[in-house]
Amino acid sequence: MMVLVTIVEKIDILKQSLLEAPIIWKGEYPYFIHPITDGVPRLEPNVLDAIIELSFRLINWENIDLILGIEAMGLPLVAPLSMRTNIPMVIARKRQYELGGEIEVNQETGYSKGSLFLNDIRPGEKIAIIDDVISTGGTIRSVIEGVKRTGALIESIVVVVEKGVGMKMLQNDYPNIKFDSLVKLEMDGETVHILD
Repeated sequence: MMVLVTIVEKIDILKQSLLEAPIIWKGEYPYFIHPITDGVPRLEPNVLDAIIELSFRLINWENIDLILGIEAMGLPLVAPLSMRTNIPMVIARKRQYELGGEIEVNQETGYSKGSLFLNDIRPGEKIAIIDDVISTGGTIRSVIEGVKRTGALIESIVVVVEKGVGMKMLQNDYPNIKFDSLVKLEMDGETVHILD
């Protein structure tokens, strides 16, 4: 029973941090600013601890060979999980390195587009992807397609914040991948509403 209380407390810590997040407007798009999605304002250790503990519990680590994060905010998410599980990690980067086997994927979100580069993912490896937020699903979709080109298999994708329809679309398009989010929210103008 003590573990359940701890998990509920960790979810509450994450939710509260999201409810307190400042909101800015990018054109007609309300955008919440949170340390796990933007690197500002400062990330309090108890919020990161909550995210790592909640994420850890969603993945069957015995089936994972490699943890994949997405630049830039994937770094603080995958590094603690790699240390905790003793499973190596890689980062999908926005910069090309031209290493052997590098895969370039084009990614487009609701407010930006560009390329990501995947390196050192081997055929047959079982991958867990950890990301900060999913809205349209454009970035995750691109990474999924890139990982498929390496011959690796994606077992699980965990995102901290789910908003919009992107997650549902990806679940429909990739039924063999386990998708999870820690918190679902929606924006109503300058207000964040937690949905679960």
